[in-house]
Amino acid sequence: MTPTGRNDDHGLVSFEVCQEIEAGGPSDFGVSEFRRSSFIEKRSNSLTITPFLQNALDLGEASVIQLALDENIHTVCIDEPMGRRIARLNGLKLTGSVGVLIRAKKDGFGFSMREAISRMQSQGIYLNQKVVHFVLKQVNEM
Repeated sequence: MTPTGRNDDHGLVSFEVCQEIEAGGPSDFGVSEFRRSSFIEKRSNSLTITPFLQNALDLGEASVIQLALDENIHTVCIDEPMGRRIARLNGLKLTGSVGVLIRAKKDGFGFSMREAISRMQSQGIYLNQKVVHFVLKQVNEM
């Protein structure tokens, strides 16, 4: 859940999302990759989030949208349907986790998309088989 599309091609992650990621889960899925990433600017201060966003979404999604609006960022990474809908209502463009992975792969980050998808699925993240097929085709891993 990060605003993307900054001029310097770095992702920007709100403090609230950083806290969620750093808290990890039972398996700490993705925490070490997040910590090692050099292309992500991690904010260190909480945002003032509008009451509408606070009441409509969870803190992470609300902070992503608020940060994008505050920083004039045009594209956000949100996977949840309600967050995507509210982002669109605020005039924001969308990508999702898989979209970020496609961009990373095309930008030369060396990883197996097939393995990344498998890891996501093993953590209970549902991906439609049509989406998986499309993604693997996009990055020439068919």
